[in-house]
Amino acid sequence: MAGATVELDVHKSAAQQTAPLHNRWHPRIPPLVEVAPGSDCSLQCLDFTGGQIDRSGSANDVQNLAFDSVHPLTGPVGVRGAEPGDLLVVDILDLGPVEAWGFSLIFPGHLKTGLLFEDFPDAAKAIWEFAAGAATSPQIPRVTLRPKLHPGLIGCAPDEAMLLEWNRRELEYGKRAGSGVSTLPPEPRGALLGGLAPSEWPVAGAEAARTTAHRENGGNADIKELGPGSRLYLPVRVDGGNLSVGDLHFSMGDGEITAAVEMAGWIEVGVDLIKDGMQRYGVETPIFKPSPEPPERHDYLTFQGLSVDESNRQQMLDATLSFRQACRAAIAYLERQGYSRAQAYMLLACAPIQSRISCICNRPNACCTVAVPMDIFDFDISPQA
Repeated sequence: MAGATVELDVHKSAAQQTAPLHNRWHPRIPPLVEVAPGSDCSLQCLDFTGGQIDRSGSANDVQNLAFDSVHPLTGPVGVRGAEPGDLLVVDILDLGPVEAWGFSLIFPGHLKTGLLFEDFPDAAKAIWEFAAGAATSPQIPRVTLRPKLHPGLIGCAPDEAMLLEWNRRELEYGKRAGSGVSTLPPEPRGALLGGLAPSEWPVAGAEAARTTAHRENGGNADIKELGPGSRLYLPVRVDGGNLSVGDLHFSMGDGEITAAVEMAGWIEVGVDLIKDGMQRYGVETPIFKPSPEPPERHDYLTFQGLSVDESNRQQMLDATLSFRQACRAAIAYLERQGYSRAQAYMLLACAPIQSRISCICNRPNACCTVAVPMDIFDFDISPQA
């Protein structure tokens, strides 16, 4: 069934768009468009920075990134008849770039963003050129990436109670953590609240949730298996469901340890409803069926991690630490292949690496693995006798 189309001007900022975008979650943000169940929608999306990154090789734009303004989302799409307790069925039909380039980056250290931000304090950027169904970058030579297209961010609006709970638990963590890494609590500065009346922005902006995390509504989960042909089941907590999407990726590695190959793009989705689906199936958080595309068939070189920290102190079954150490091992290996540490770090985030918790029952070490596809390189990176 024909649905709605939302077009953007990718050469304008998020705030300059004719269609009002939003970069916060709030239940009172009204639908940008409304469709019937069974409809298809075609939505254009800005890149995750809202157009703050240019096509030059300079990383000054990354250094000056206004992080409070990231993740401008297209939507909400209201679905007629959707009520709290339903499941919104979202089919990812197709997506692609609107221009022939994208970018990956290392966030500047002061943002404390990325798995290894303490190891990489300096901003960096790679421009990826899209041609003949592949991406190449002069900043990361001798690598070709095939598309693994997916939305990094997709979700429905929370209700008032859920928003309050998010803020409660995340602010409570911030108090416990002290001056450590922030959970990014509500921040009015840089907030876009879609078509919400301007008179409501001061209050809503002070309580609206940032979109940098994934939560019970979906959000910024960065799952590369949500490509064409995948199906997502999202809990509905407000009338209409209010689906929003953004942060489109050309390619990404499991974990997105810094930034994927980011792009402005278009996405086509189909929407439908399962009435009372949350109760019928016991669903409180999103579930999905991955894309039926054939599994990736690469020749991998796989690196293992341990639950041992940077001071060589043993920790107990710490999977995050094990994953971090596996990534560091892969970066050290790629350095021996001629790449800088920054190039290797970016590559692990945007190439289709496979990350796994291989074992988490054998005390004291969780075993996480990072598998680097060797066939993305135009030379053999395997160990030689």
